[in-house]
Amino acid sequence: MIFISKLQRLFYTIKFLRLEQILYRLRYKFMPLKSISAHSISNIHYPWLWSGLEVIEPSFYGDQKVKFLNRYAFIKGSEIWNDSHFDKLWLYNLHYFDDLNAKNCLSRKVEQLTLVKKWIVENSPVEGNGWEPYPLSLRLVNWIKWYQRSNVDDISILNSIALQAEALSKQLEYHILGNHLFANAKALIFVGCFLQGKKAEYYLHLGLKILNREVPEQFLADGGHFELSPMYHCILLWDLLDLINLAQITKNTVLLEYLPLWQEYALRAIRWLEVMKHSDGEISFFNDAAIGIAPSPSEIISYAHTLGLMPDVNKESPVVTLAESGYSCITMPAHSLIFDHAAVGPDYLPGHAHADTLSFEWSLGNERVFVNSGTSVYGTSQERLRQRKTAAHNTVEVEGEDSSEVWSGFRVARRAYATLHESKLTESEAFIRASHNGYKRLSSKNEHFRAIKSSPVAVVIVDELSGSIAKATAHLHIHPDVKVKLVDSSSFELTTAKEKKIILSFSSMAEITESTWHPRFGESIANKKIIAHLQDNKLTTSICIEKNQF
Repeated sequence: MIFISKLQRLFYTIKFLRLEQILYRLRYKFMPLKSISAHSISNIHYPWLWSGLEVIEPSFYGDQKVKFLNRYAFIKGSEIWNDSHFDKLWLYNLHYFDDLNAKNCLSRKVEQLTLVKKWIVENSPVEGNGWEPYPLSLRLVNWIKWYQRSNVDDISILNSIALQAEALSKQLEYHILGNHLFANAKALIFVGCFLQGKKAEYYLHLGLKILNREVPEQFLADGGHFELSPMYHCILLWDLLDLINLAQITKNTVLLEYLPLWQEYALRAIRWLEVMKHSDGEISFFNDAAIGIAPSPSEIISYAHTLGLMPDVNKESPVVTLAESGYSCITMPAHSLIFDHAAVGPDYLPGHAHADTLSFEWSLGNERVFVNSGTSVYGTSQERLRQRKTAAHNTVEVEGEDSSEVWSGFRVARRAYATLHESKLTESEAFIRASHNGYKRLSSKNEHFRAIKSSPVAVVIVDELSGSIAKATAHLHIHPDVKVKLVDSSSFELTTAKEKKIILSFSSMAEITESTWHPRFGESIANKKIIAHLQDNKLTTSICIEKNQF
């Protein structure tokens, strides 16, 4: 029985893949890149200098001490580049070399040059983490930006860049697609503008060919990135701004042809980000999302302004629905709510999806109150799986099952599809109603409906299941700064750090339990979670702001 269940899960995971993903996966498995060569570089004149905002926190601390994902280490021996004692994502960050363009980066030029040359010596071509296509892509862009702004003149670095570019061009991530392939294309375009000759032209046109296909597919009509993660949206939007900047700086005639199109997509993407951020200025936590990995919304808008992009970021209405992405935002004078009625992501690429359909996040003023649990780890650990499960989000769990069958680190089998039924605004209230079919696969054949009604002083949420009576629970995760006091078996008093009070009540019994919140990678903060039980397949949740709180 367990074998059949695993086989079924695998089938529903594979069935959504594109043929090119399967073919490239087989190609790279059975015909991996084993050697690489590139023409030596000499006597090249670079007619442009990179200039861009420095927003990432430093990760090189001198004496070869580094910090990634809240973990320190020393790069003393060559073994650290592939040391299995570190998580794969930590090792990837080590190979990215983000510090080369981080805050006050030029003050660390000596240390940076030492580590760049150390990487070249200790990472043999096509061996180890550093030669995988994604870290290759990010490192190439970082090295080129740094080389162009720090007055480095070193032929060994130039030859390494040429070799890395050739390796990247032979293992493009068509087996993954999405943000990975976008990063590959961006790196090839940077190399194409940096090196000279026929090979550079080949890289440039190959990168543009990929982006010509990927930009219209990955950025939806409402501006959202199609993987539906606010964090990855910020990463891809920053990439797009970098390409706009590159075109403006280099005056490359081929890039300039794409400039108006890239600017149009960037403006729409910024407007999407403004809807999806919280009143504290940071991103919301839907799907894989954490603070500190991507530039913040304010940093992105500042970058856009330096490039001459002036987006209209005003929210036109108290209710804004991003139809193609599947998110809605309700903004009242005192509070705001973001509601997820989206798919888990592209069917062929749900790797960053969580089972969070119909979840929401809510802020009172600029204080977060109800939060999804966030993301602190990647990989295939039980903690990674727990953070992706329905119970880690502000939504309803049925029969102990997830709305979408998340498994392993980045896999989804049968998945929920959501439908927005209504989104409207009256003189005094905003109303949104949506449903998803993720629980139709269970014996109870339930469909989850959630209606949200918001007034200036309250939010009322009605959850209903349409099938047979089932055991179901609604989960509400409370921000760590919010104190929770039990009033009775179905109501609670919440007090924010600014002493604002909220009465939270349910139509049936509820209890407080311990949980954790993960606003950043490598970070776990104790918080409270309230679990309420649906009675006869229905639950009404009331969030009332006490008088004189706004």
